Amino acid sequence: MMLRVMVMVLGLSLPAAAQLQGIEHASLADTQVLQGTVFHVQGIDLDKEHIWITSVDSTAHKGYLHQFNRKTGAFERQVDVSDGERYHPGGFSISGNSIWVPVAEYKPNSSATLLELDKKTLKVKRKISVADHVGCVAITKDSLIAGNWGSRKLYVIGMDGKVIRVIDTPSQNQYQDIKFVNGMLVGGGNLTKTTGAVDWYEWPSMKPVRSLASGTTDRGRLYSAEGMTVKGNDLYLLPEDGPTRVFHFVIDK
Repeated sequence: MMLRVMVMVLGLSLPAAAQLQGIEHASLADTQVLQGTVFHVQGIDLDKEHIWITSVDSTAHKGYLHQFNRKTGAFERQVDVSDGERYHPGGFSISGNSIWVPVAEYKPNSSATLLELDKKTLKVKRKISVADHVGCVAITKDSLIAGNWGSRKLYVIGMDGKVIRVIDTPSQNQYQDIKFVNGMLVGGGNLTKTTGAVDWYEWPSMKPVRSLASGTTDRGRLYSAEGMTVKGNDLYLLPEDGPTRVFHFVIDK
């Protein structure tokens, strides 16, 4: 089903994001249903041909990276990324021929492994251990930015696995998926079950640049609650477990 919604604020304040029918200062261009089974969705990223999703099966203690056809939404393949007691994959990022996926214990103040997977074979190329739960990761030219449980802290980690810097997140927004886009860090998350936002920060100063409030889907799910990625002015959100839908918004310039 193709939907198109223009969010307009006609000189009125918005005390709660739940009043929105979509994303502030953005229009819903299309909604794509993905054909295949996923569990509790966590993150999303995409390239020209594929949509990639992480999800966690908390009953079986398994975490997965799923690949779908971007044009048709058809399921193509998946890989189990579980690492023993670490089976919770989070928000992830594609960089060149690599997919960086955090896989953590399903509890705060625990541990995680950052996996670098080959995008073609889905085999592990590198592992980096982190002494905290990591729920999302973004990739700069020379480092990884990893958010812990609720992204209260951001760890800047070198490609050698050493922690370079620890940042207290300057927002109460609990980022579930983060991306590094055009020299800025972008995070999508929730403030409450029905309010949240997608935020932009200058890097490395972490000075706030822009924040777009998030509304809820027709199923009552906060758009920014889980997976998020940005490609130019195109914002893709994955808030629902199943039937899983990818919501494509175009951000006002």
